[in-house]
Amino acid sequence: MARGMNHVYLIGALARDPELRYTPNGTAVFEATVAGEDHIVGNDGRERKLPWYHRVSILGKPAEWQAERNLKGGDAVMVEGSLEYSQWEAPEGGKRSMVRVKSLRMEQLGYAPELVQDAGGGVRMGSGMNEVILIGNVTRDPELRYTPAGDAVLGIGLAVNETWNDRQGQKQEKTHWIDVTLWRELAESMKELRKGDPVLVQGRLVNEAWTDRDGNKRNSTKVEATRVEALSRGAGAGNPAATPAGPRTQTASSAARNQSGSYGQPSRAANTGNRSGGLDIDQGLDDFPPEEEDLPF
Repeated sequence: MARGMNHVYLIGALARDPELRYTPNGTAVFEATVAGEDHIVGNDGRERKLPWYHRVSILGKPAEWQAERNLKGGDAVMVEGSLEYSQWEAPEGGKRSMVRVKSLRMEQLGYAPELVQDAGGGVRMGSGMNEVILIGNVTRDPELRYTPAGDAVLGIGLAVNETWNDRQGQKQEKTHWIDVTLWRELAESMKELRKGDPVLVQGRLVNEAWTDRDGNKRNSTKVEATRVEALSRGAGAGNPAATPAGPRTQTASSAARNQSGSYGQPSRAANTGNRSGGLDIDQGLDDFPPEEEDLPF
């Protein structure tokens, strides 16, 4: 597998006051919702404002240190972190999973941002930064599909490896399973990807909400790609001679064309998903896995 790269950069406002809590084994968890807007111009020349809300967590002693800073809802912050995949057994049966942002650094910005009032009672920054950079391996052969409007879409699963040393100095490994969506020209240019191929993905973090077949509200976090680089098979081993297979890029304006109207989003299986523009800031925020103590920090 490719040597993983997993970086998330957010600049936004705290949608509400952050919280500090403790797991049953005493691990401190600092949780905040960082919110902003992506301003994207479509091919029709119209600007779309795409709201986003992302749950950010800090674990352990750093969580307590962060809580002492007394950040409040509306404060502008910069977050540097990574995507964290977790899976657990649901009380009603079956496995559940989620992807969240694990913060490695959170800094308050030195100005009062322009805030937009949210219908759910929170706020978001009227602009912001929302960027993800990943290197991982494709987990399955992707299938190119087309929306009813004729827009190409390619969904790929990405396995991103993480290694770290635990408190005893032992090397640990974990794989984060991240869903990535490619649109239009980018989707068509990457349709030859196959299971196991290493790729670099650059994009924006988005939320989707839908209702499953049992009528339960569900949500997920994935990456909408704006650039994808197909790497050579030897790239993950740290081979300096390894070179990309050539840039496969998509502009931010074309990446946005799955909004309302002519920007229709493809259905997710038999369900219709809404991205972060229609996602209440509280939806899914309590679906935190009970195994936080197993996560590295």
